[in-house]
Amino acid sequence: MKEKILIVDDQFGIRILLNEVLQKEGYQTYQAANGVQALDIVKKHPPDLVLLDMKIPGMDGIEILKRMKVIDPDIRVIIMTAYGELDMIQEAMDLGALTHFAKPFDIDDIRAAVKKYSQTVS
Repeated sequence: MKEKILIVDDQFGIRILLNEVLQKEGYQTYQAANGVQALDIVKKHPPDLVLLDMKIPGMDGIEILKRMKVIDPDIRVIIMTAYGELDMIQEAMDLGALTHFAKPFDIDDIRAAVKKYSQTVS
């Protein structure tokens, strides 16, 4: 069974890039442009891993992460941020994020992290 990856980013180009790369790697992908969409997908199609942008209009990444953890306390999340906001990164890590990437990121680094963290624990 394919691992399910949820990509949450308000930037269409980044969602499309990550979607294409991860589908080529054999993952089943879902995309959300905002927190409401992301939480809906987490409820309906629980992902094995979430790639979550921290700066999203409306509901920011920290709030999305908190709400995801309420739905599924064991959800695995990698955060992405274009900003050097260390306090936000630290808060996300304290909330259980696995790792973080600063934009612009190296797609090979993301691919390796997804492979490392998406493996279903058996």
